[in-house]
Amino acid sequence: MAGRQYFSASAAPKSHRSPLLLFILSIFFLSFLFYIFTSSSSSSSSSPPLSTRIHALPNPNVDYSFVSSLEKFLTSSNSKSSSAVSRDTVRGDVTEQDVKRLDDLISQVEENRLYGNDNSFYSPIRVYVYDMPSKFTYDLLWLFHNSYKETSNLTSNGSPVHRLIEQHSIDYWLWADLIAPESERLLKNVVRVYKQEEADLFYIPFFTTISFFLLEKQQCKALYREALKWVTDQPAWKRSGGRDHILPVHHPWSFKSVRKFMKNAIWLLPDMDSTGNWYKPGQVYLEKDLILPYVPNLELCDSKCLLDSKRTTLLFFRGRLKRNAGGKIRSKLVAELNGAKDVIIEEGTAGEGGKAAAQIGMRTSIFCLSPAGDTPSSARLFDAIVSGCIPVIVSDELELPFEGILDYRKIAVFVSSSDALQPGWLLSFLRSISPTQIKERQINLAKYSRHFLYSHPAMPMGPEDLVWRMMAGKLMNIKLHVRRSQRVVKESRSLCTCECRRPNSTSPGPLP
Repeated sequence: MAGRQYFSASAAPKSHRSPLLLFILSIFFLSFLFYIFTSSSSSSSSSPPLSTRIHALPNPNVDYSFVSSLEKFLTSSNSKSSSAVSRDTVRGDVTEQDVKRLDDLISQVEENRLYGNDNSFYSPIRVYVYDMPSKFTYDLLWLFHNSYKETSNLTSNGSPVHRLIEQHSIDYWLWADLIAPESERLLKNVVRVYKQEEADLFYIPFFTTISFFLLEKQQCKALYREALKWVTDQPAWKRSGGRDHILPVHHPWSFKSVRKFMKNAIWLLPDMDSTGNWYKPGQVYLEKDLILPYVPNLELCDSKCLLDSKRTTLLFFRGRLKRNAGGKIRSKLVAELNGAKDVIIEEGTAGEGGKAAAQIGMRTSIFCLSPAGDTPSSARLFDAIVSGCIPVIVSDELELPFEGILDYRKIAVFVSSSDALQPGWLLSFLRSISPTQIKERQINLAKYSRHFLYSHPAMPMGPEDLVWRMMAGKLMNIKLHVRRSQRVVKESRSLCTCECRRPNSTSPGPLP
């Protein structure tokens, strides 16, 4: 419109109209682009910023509580109907012919995948879930369910027994997802199979932590021996020596009396503990095993909580101030930090009061101290992550969950024990971290927290999902060692392992 008015009133010569027309059209076009840009900017500004949208409120249809999820699982019609599906878990004596028959079937399936035209070689991981007797599975879940409200037992170091079971309940979350009806599952990178020859991996659904804490000592050891015999009698175990079997032993005290006989299996662990206090040399190593996060004790500080949080404390720690083994650094740090400005160091207490105090402290602090406990890791690290509090990790031997996928430098601060114990060094270091660097880590904490929230159904990019993403990376190496173990002859060099064998070393001997 403006262009037409201009030209009708213009007395410019005809030879000058073309450049003027081009100029006016250019102005019009730029104005149009400016209008589009400002419109899109105003519409996007009405939505929450990226940093607050990254971690939305948890899905109300998803259970993040172990107790709540277990209640529904045990009382649902699906909890045992899945176990009743016909499949080929072996019960009874196994012969060498049974093992050879299974190996032939697996070889045939793998050859079909390799040379087939259906791209099945690149398909999701296939997991066979053993149909173990209920005394190893459902009976133990019911034992926890029926006793947790009445039980106030504490371990020797003062930790509530049932709280420990909850924070090490990774065996429940993985199993509940694997045996759920496929129509209800959300994870796509792992599928359950019902024929052993179709499996890449074999999952052992034995609740080692519940049995350790809730059974009498001798009863527990007897159950461990039964579980050991049951699993090692399976033809799939005999075929591979257990190298393609997944064993959840997430509490370092659990399954201790017999696990040396299952050291070839893939262990799901809280950490490696290279001190030798919990695992013997050659039992655990990163190439074979997988580190899984503890289940957080505290509730998620969601995007609204993160925006509303007033973080006035520089550094916070609440927990037992004296620990054994590698955790002795705690008492030294306490002596160094006690009474410092903007620092809160508190002795932890059991129960809901202690949990509430820890949650308030973490949500009002910028940094949360995460020193080694009896083992290099502790649940406190994951409590800090879901609370939006930047972990200050003082644990020289710590191995972290899913580190092949997640970069912890973006959410945490790593400090060596020797530096942390220098007078005044730690607080000076923390105060030197710029507000920009702090903000970046807080934004990343909001993103990363989803990776540490176990749930049912299991959520994409949740810890259950990352387990199978990490397993996919291990799978070719697992198959390599299985095949290699099957074909070596007596004159060959020893099988490649990370175990150091001394001259004249003896075999572990017969099963207990």
